[in-house]
Amino acid sequence: MVIKAVIFDLDGTLIDFNIDYKRIRGEARNFLTSQGIPSCIFSRNESIFEMLKKTKIYIRNNGESDEKFEAVRRKVFEIAEKHELEAARTTQLLPGVAETLKILKKMNLKMGISTINSRKSADYALKRFGIAHFFNAVATRDDVPEVKPSPLHVETVLKTLGVKPSEALMVGDWSGDMKMANEVGLIAVGLPTGFATVKQLIEAGANYIITSLIDLPTLIQQINRTE
Repeated sequence: MVIKAVIFDLDGTLIDFNIDYKRIRGEARNFLTSQGIPSCIFSRNESIFEMLKKTKIYIRNNGESDEKFEAVRRKVFEIAEKHELEAARTTQLLPGVAETLKILKKMNLKMGISTINSRKSADYALKRFGIAHFFNAVATRDDVPEVKPSPLHVETVLKTLGVKPSEALMVGDWSGDMKMANEVGLIAVGLPTGFATVKQLIEAGANYIITSLIDLPTLIQQINRTE
């Protein structure tokens, strides 16, 4: 199979990573405890998604309704979206992104995005930088029942793009992107922009490492020549 599609992470891969996740976690934890969820069930640095999993179990074990959980989840996501939109207004495209997307478009490659950000914040960032038209599919946390590293996230993008996993590669700066790509059968390309080190990306299953996005078209051409 030759590469027909590229799926990108967003923060830290296409745009500068500047979301204050520590602050989001703190505000979410404070809100959850205000709703009667004991703080002792949460770990210090876990994501809001892990917090919500524990919250759902706690609510169910205490005989409360799924409606209560849905209301709590919506509020937690509102907290996160507020900070994501603030970050989207001040972030910058990473070096080489615009040039790379133009080259990939000329190569007739389909492109998609898999991000744990909200739909509103992702759309805002893509439109702000004028790159939304490059992408045939964008899957945010609002579009999937489980976010990455769940395979459901990237499988949603693949379905929309209409390509097989063996025909696509995943580019990301997070170990979870590499693990997800491996599980689904995508080629995993690590981009060490700061969130994860080269060592961490390789240990998570990266098939290739690029130090700049501008190297991606050449890598794809090399992969296609060996197929």
